Amino acid sequence: MTAPAQTTEPIDGAALLVEVEQFHRRFNVFPREAAYVAVALWDAHAHLLDAFDSTPRLAFLSPEPGSGKSRGLEIVETLTPNPMVAVNASAAALFRAVSSSEGRPTILFDEIDTVFGPKAGDNEELRGFLNAGHRRSGVTYRCIGDGGNQSVQAFPSYTAVAVAGLGSLPDTILTRSIIIRMRRRARNEKVEAFRQRIHEKEGNALRDRLAGWADQVREQITGAWPDMPEGVTDRPADVWEPLLAVADAAGGDWPARARKACVELVAAAQVDDKGSLGIRLLTDLRDHVMVGVDRLPTIAVIDRLNALDDAPWADVGGRPLDSRRLSKMLREYMTGDNEPIVTRNIRTAGGILKGYFAADLADAWARYCPPSPQQALHPLHPLHPSSEGVPA
Repeated sequence: MTAPAQTTEPIDGAALLVEVEQFHRRFNVFPREAAYVAVALWDAHAHLLDAFDSTPRLAFLSPEPGSGKSRGLEIVETLTPNPMVAVNASAAALFRAVSSSEGRPTILFDEIDTVFGPKAGDNEELRGFLNAGHRRSGVTYRCIGDGGNQSVQAFPSYTAVAVAGLGSLPDTILTRSIIIRMRRRARNEKVEAFRQRIHEKEGNALRDRLAGWADQVREQITGAWPDMPEGVTDRPADVWEPLLAVADAAGGDWPARARKACVELVAAAQVDDKGSLGIRLLTDLRDHVMVGVDRLPTIAVIDRLNALDDAPWADVGGRPLDSRRLSKMLREYMTGDNEPIVTRNIRTAGGILKGYFAADLADAWARYCPPSPQQALHPLHPLHPSSEGVPA
């Protein structure tokens, strides 16, 4: 007699995601409600990577130790497929793990500040791996073989990555990340103590159910184009698209909750984001240094930049910003006439000084800086009409 065919009971995705969210809430205090939504969706998306064109990084960051970052990563570890905990792992080890025949890992990188922190150097190889692995088409090229018998081989880099660390991350990784800014628990904020021997099994049971649900909705999600909230475009849209697709497949109130979380966390990231160091320089020049003047000597520009409290200029690579570094940074940007921004002569009562003109910076301000109220420009006094504006 033929055994009856096995049937798989449909899994309620919305209810399952609620359970995943509640599991995080037992052990984590996130800074905002939107973070619980985002992390639960991220856990689920890790089971569906091949359905998406990209995968966002999940970043638990805080200014101080003891803020729950590593605990957040521990809970994610119990809920995601093939977790690989990495501390100080090399890029070579990671891309070999991703290309292994044992299956794509979910990389959980704790203490990421030891890799990208101020004393750790740039670690361009690892940064390149994390950036390339954001896209399904991402690969890392390496030479394989000995001596002159080498050949170039492409290693796939596409995999889910969650990180935890102090401070921040390189801009190229931050812009590819769901950012959870952790903070220490207040005295009235209580969580359940995490006991790995007990609670890991509970998380793994949820993980297995997530995997089962993912199998049921994979075809539905593959190629889906979720509607993005108004104003979420470009890189933030790339980051959130997989999570919104998961929310839409789950149904219930998850599509609405996911879009609300998306808008909130994208806005929070934009408030925290100062852009690249160059954009931060341009913005500080516009908003704090050259306010109300149409030109300013270099020495005054540097003094004003270094005096800004909430700015990096008093300690750039271990020393205050100087005229040479300022000149090098600004030459990367162009005037409206497509010429590098350079110092020009400014005649003052004390003689001719080198300095910068607002007119030369205006095009870069318009192209790179966030919007700012228009302010009238007035000349720096005292000025004389002759011998001013001559290129250095």
